[in-house]
Amino acid sequence: MKLATLKNGTRDGKLVVVSKDLTRYCAADNIAPTMQAALDNWDEVAPKLEALYTDVGHQAVPCERFHEREAHSPLPRAYQWADGSAYINHVELVRKARGAEVPESFYHDPLMYQGGSDNFLAPRDDIPLKDTKWGCDMEGEIAVITDDVPMGVSSEEAADHIKLVMLVNDVSLRGLIPGELAKGFGFFQSKPASAFSPVAVTPDELGDAWKGSVIHLPLMVDYNGEPFGRANAGVDATFSLADLVAHAAKTRDLGAGTIIGSGTVSNQGPDGDPGKPVADGGLGYSCIAEIRMIETIADGEAKTRFMAPGDTVRVEMKDAEGRSIFGAIEQKVVEG
Repeated sequence: MKLATLKNGTRDGKLVVVSKDLTRYCAADNIAPTMQAALDNWDEVAPKLEALYTDVGHQAVPCERFHEREAHSPLPRAYQWADGSAYINHVELVRKARGAEVPESFYHDPLMYQGGSDNFLAPRDDIPLKDTKWGCDMEGEIAVITDDVPMGVSSEEAADHIKLVMLVNDVSLRGLIPGELAKGFGFFQSKPASAFSPVAVTPDELGDAWKGSVIHLPLMVDYNGEPFGRANAGVDATFSLADLVAHAAKTRDLGAGTIIGSGTVSNQGPDGDPGKPVADGGLGYSCIAEIRMIETIADGEAKTRFMAPGDTVRVEMKDAEGRSIFGAIEQKVVEG
């Protein structure tokens, strides 16, 4: 099924069930007032939401037109948002850009940081930027939302706790990252509010594209109206999303409504090289930092600038028939 949260003047919005083609919705607040309330009581609530989803599909209940611009993040705020590193190719490229080596442990022990979750950007909200020297970058990712996850679960067990899947634009301020990491603690100021897709879907909604807790479809990232990234989320994933959930739960319980991100979706080129831009026949990149690193290797300096006011980014994923699955994240950078 497909769920969304509509803006209604409150912090947590109103839970709705969305039709498969993303054209209609039916309010679900008589079942659970918010997405968090549904996740808190998932075993009881999910069958009722599934029944409503079936009725929406059959047009057996009154529906209204679904407009993605009226949607908030599926969870406008969350108890926890942690982002991992499923795609080591991205880690390799970004660390090379900083002149840092990739430790061998990264290939079997994923990176993860805890981001700010008290306030997410809606999928059509502007990205505020106070200073272009901060190096604003987009990062196209996949994320999952869990129910209550007990400490110490295996990856196989963690897969059963993944209840919803969505897309992310994880906004990063590249110019602030080196200074923060040099302190030895990690990201904070360099990771402002992220944006999630208008719609979150249950894994079964992805059909055969959901295998091994990974989505086997291209992630479409457009920058200023042009194709920028078409990396396949099912390729070059060192870790699955279930692996990342299990990693997060190694020493703690995860509360219902925890969001775990995949990290930037990134593919190698056909010969194990960094790959080519979409304009040159490659799969491109899901963030600007990767192409800047490749330019630095090829030409001695990066040519593609980071984002500035007026720049736009769009993140979307389509099924095998070309239909949007989650709706699109569409954002513009503005002076903050």
